[in-house]
Amino acid sequence: MNLHGKDIKIFSGNSNKEVAYRMAKELGLPVGKSDVVTFSDGEISCSIFESVRGSDVFVVQSTCQPVNDHLMELLIMIDAFKRASAGRITAVIPYFGYARQDRKAKARDPISAKLCADLITTAGADRVLTMDLHAPQIQGFFDIPVDHLLGVPILVPHFIEKFKDHKENIVVVSPDLGSVGRARKFAERMDCPLAIVDKRRPKANVSEVMNIIGDVKDKTVILVDDLIDTAGTLCNGANAIVEKGGAKEVYACATHGVLSGPAIERIEASAIKELVLLDTIPLGDKHCDKIRMIPVAPVFAEAIERIYEDKPVSPLFV
Repeated sequence: MNLHGKDIKIFSGNSNKEVAYRMAKELGLPVGKSDVVTFSDGEISCSIFESVRGSDVFVVQSTCQPVNDHLMELLIMIDAFKRASAGRITAVIPYFGYARQDRKAKARDPISAKLCADLITTAGADRVLTMDLHAPQIQGFFDIPVDHLLGVPILVPHFIEKFKDHKENIVVVSPDLGSVGRARKFAERMDCPLAIVDKRRPKANVSEVMNIIGDVKDKTVILVDDLIDTAGTLCNGANAIVEKGGAKEVYACATHGVLSGPAIERIEASAIKELVLLDTIPLGDKHCDKIRMIPVAPVFAEAIERIYEDKPVSPLFV
């Protein structure tokens, strides 16, 4: 692909190579020849095996576990492309780690999301393409353009097709107050009512369900969240919806499946019948029969094409 004398090149770090290859395939392009390796002392090195002078370079890398290694890979790759005279560098970050550290929750806390944004900008990225930041205002932490894709438009069609014969019995539920905006958009697209699980969190990664706001009795419930880490909030919410709310069955969906610690065991033991995730983070060796993955490559590929052709990306946000 060549436009206005500049060519487009897709490169991948080690965090989510399969998604990068799918994006490239959607665009009819090969993945750029590069190698990111770790030395025996833990240092990361990047080698680029083709010219990128003047090219529109897209570096695909989710900063998922191990977060710091993958973040450092991204920074080093961006630096390598900058020093190789790339025309423009876009950091394609399907999952942006450190996004939950977006404010000072207590005295002397760091704002690590802002630090990561500064590092990516300083490394030499000209723009960022990402999906479902935990806090949308993180877009403002960057001093470069950020295209912020949404997971809801990808997730909704799956459930519309699944429940097309009994849509009137569906209720969309937000697992906490922080996810209400996302769940409301989901409910609007599904054309069904919204309920909320009101919870109190005594300490990090521990959630306690308080009560359910809305009617879920004898309903099929879809829990909607942006990311699932240890799955405590999601599973406690699902169990409470069935036990306290009297729901008939519970499904769940999220953009990012971090799935750390006891997440898989909790999901398997919970009332959730099916958990639908986008593949912004690879599952790796985590196996659960309840989990279904939907690819994000088609949406990212279209966004990359629009950025390359200097067309608006906003039609993908709605």
